[in-house]
Amino acid sequence: MARWIPFPAYYDDMPIDLSFVFKNEKPAGRHGFLKINKDHFVFEDGAPGRFWGVNFNGGACFPEFGYSEKIARRLAKTGCNIVRFHQLDSEWNTPNIFSFSKGERIGHTLQLHPESMKRLDYLVHCLKQEGLYCYLDMLTYRNFKSGDDVENPFELGDSADPYCYYNRKLIELQKQFFRDIWNHVNPYTGLAYKDDPVFVLTEIINERDFFSRGKLKVEPYVGEFRALLGDWCKKNGIAYDAAGCDVNENSEPLVRFKMLVQENYYNEMRTCLRELGVKIPIAGTNWLINGAVTKSNLVNDFMDSHTYYYDWRWGETIKSCMNKAITQSPVFGMENMTGLRALDRPLFVSEWDMPWPNEFRAESPILFAAVGALQGWDGWAIHTYAYGARLETMAILGKEVSSNSIGGVPYREGIFSTWNDPAKYGLFYHAALIARRGDVAESQNAVAVLIKDLTKGAPPAVRVACEQCKIGVQFEGQKDTARKVVAETETVVNETAGEVRSDTGELYRSWTKNYGTIDSPRSACVYGFLQKNGEIALSRLSVTGRTDFAVIALSSLTDAPIEKSDNLLLTAVGRARNTDAQFEGEKMTDYGKPPILVEVIEAVISIKTERATLKVWAVNAEGFFVGAVPSRYQDGTLHFTLGETMPSPYYLIQAE
Repeated sequence: MARWIPFPAYYDDMPIDLSFVFKNEKPAGRHGFLKINKDHFVFEDGAPGRFWGVNFNGGACFPEFGYSEKIARRLAKTGCNIVRFHQLDSEWNTPNIFSFSKGERIGHTLQLHPESMKRLDYLVHCLKQEGLYCYLDMLTYRNFKSGDDVENPFELGDSADPYCYYNRKLIELQKQFFRDIWNHVNPYTGLAYKDDPVFVLTEIINERDFFSRGKLKVEPYVGEFRALLGDWCKKNGIAYDAAGCDVNENSEPLVRFKMLVQENYYNEMRTCLRELGVKIPIAGTNWLINGAVTKSNLVNDFMDSHTYYYDWRWGETIKSCMNKAITQSPVFGMENMTGLRALDRPLFVSEWDMPWPNEFRAESPILFAAVGALQGWDGWAIHTYAYGARLETMAILGKEVSSNSIGGVPYREGIFSTWNDPAKYGLFYHAALIARRGDVAESQNAVAVLIKDLTKGAPPAVRVACEQCKIGVQFEGQKDTARKVVAETETVVNETAGEVRSDTGELYRSWTKNYGTIDSPRSACVYGFLQKNGEIALSRLSVTGRTDFAVIALSSLTDAPIEKSDNLLLTAVGRARNTDAQFEGEKMTDYGKPPILVEVIEAVISIKTERATLKVWAVNAEGFFVGAVPSRYQDGTLHFTLGETMPSPYYLIQAE
């Protein structure tokens, strides 16, 4: 029978502090500006640019000063080193970048609000001091208004997508925003944003394209598009009815023309940023939903995309989820990354999640970090840490605000909020070590999938292959970017085998046995349905699970491998929920109440170690030692059992 213990979260602290591992990385920016070296990020002084962190959504980007100081320290304690400022321009936020509070009508988006900027400036300063870098979004959810002097502003959607790619007025307004924010001088750092190496990455437009969300329907913008299309067809000798065609279909020559418009837009906006003096790598969009969008983005410096393992069945009163474990499925969204990733440049994952209330979400942080390390991706930011900055009053999972939606969208009430979730944020310690320290080796075998149909998403060839070797795409006429090139329909990994192992030997996952492992010198992990699989033995860690589902991770907190380290962190997490939460199948009918509960993980643990004097301390939510877990050392192995006494998600294993 399952046992549960309370494990509340505190917005201003964490039980374990890993900031000492990265103490030489403070302040952020000490290595100079971020640059690109082939398919990786690198700083000016040659230090690798590897990132693990979070999104701050909307109002979370504009907190009070005291909050900024505390949240920066909390993030650093978990090993995070990047924050993506997302949805700065969303009008549902309070504050947002154009408005500080609700009440006064501001009928334009032409000026950065000074009070909002003051708060953002101080947050940047605090993050910088704690060694955290910043990823700055440009155009996300800006709603153009009558005072902006644009045509039919109330009919334009978020970002004025897709008219923002070609309408001159909309482009000039975006350029003015670029000038205002990148030339803005932060009084707390003394630097303009463009001159501060704390900013490492930026994107031109978030999750927009001509092929999915970007439907042409508002005049006079549709007529303008038809005129541009007609001129292009005439110039290139293409017989096509530009005036009468369905502009929202995706066949030749519309696909080629839409790609050209996107490329021209990215080129113009990137040129504007460079002329302003912005030095860092620039992405176009992070919505690589098909080959056409991916190919269009090859004009930019790096690739950025998003991946989620969930569905969208959320309502205002009832929350439904795809309550399935990653270890129960061959694919889990990572094919969206590898199937639309160019191998010749870096990739940053600026959004990912396996959201609450999926009860198996604890699998995601360490697995995603490990797959990214194998692929040679250089950074991750979960969507999201929080939507606001009043977290001290929010004591349950999935509910960050008082309403059932923000901006009419139910999931923004807290489904993606991660800061207080022991099943996800509780495992950030290990994920950060894997991603930043390079605990999982990068594959040296690259496979490129040759994309011919530009209108489709991830090709069948990439399914599951992301866990075997480095894989991405290339296009006809492009120079080979890999040792091996395969067709879109070719099978790289045989899914009927029920399992996949990395070519480095460090990653393994089976969707028939329903468990996976990470086996590297400084980090080891077993995850999934452990009880039914008996003893799972890795090179340095052996686990016999007595709880049906769990994630058990072990990391050295020194530069030494596990067997030589005198300081280890073991985390054991499975299900987490609110007290008295109610479910009917996959539907959650009641959030529940505080405190947050975690299931006690019971398992027999053996760790190979040369340290005969290691002691196992359980650590509670407040960071206190609960007590010592009985253990014995015999023949080079430390043995102990989790869950029988002193239960906790966290165990510090340190030499006496």
